[in-house]
Amino acid sequence: MDLDKHPWTRDGVTIPRAVLDEIEQASREAYAGGLEKDGAREGEEACGVIVGPAGDLQADAQERLPNLANRYHAMDPEGYPRTGRTYFLVDPLKFSKKVREAEAAGRPVKVLWHSHLDCGAYFSDTDAQTALAGGDEPSYDLAFLVVSVRGDGRGGGATVDDRKLFVWDAAKKAFVEGALRIA
Repeated sequence: MDLDKHPWTRDGVTIPRAVLDEIEQASREAYAGGLEKDGAREGEEACGVIVGPAGDLQADAQERLPNLANRYHAMDPEGYPRTGRTYFLVDPLKFSKKVREAEAAGRPVKVLWHSHLDCGAYFSDTDAQTALAGGDEPSYDLAFLVVSVRGDGRGGGATVDDRKLFVWDAAKKAFVEGALRIA
């Protein structure tokens, strides 16, 4: 990791409230969508990226990415046993291309975000495995935002009840909570 070039991987990010509102809206929409199971929608995790100007902690725009978990599960349930309800999967080639192109344009991807449904904003073992991609440290110089979305239990919709940012701590060899500042 290049902490000087990518300080958000150490010091967190500042996200405008409007951008966080977009992420939270996408998370609520995904909660209401997803696979149909027993006549009702099961919901799925939303995911995307947040970009901003190079060299500082500002992140000022987000883009939602398709969660491919349900598609992969439908094609190969044994190979991909989890659905989008408890897992997110982005196209690795498109993601890698997006990261490279954004960096080259001077507006790097600073954060990979996703939602958790009915279980809190924490960095799960699966989230860590995804970020590490089999290596000893993250594959990309990113921070990770997790948004917790919970249903009201009556079919009346969902609310975001928490959000947390996580960064890689090289000394601990673990993801730790980072500074999420909302402007």
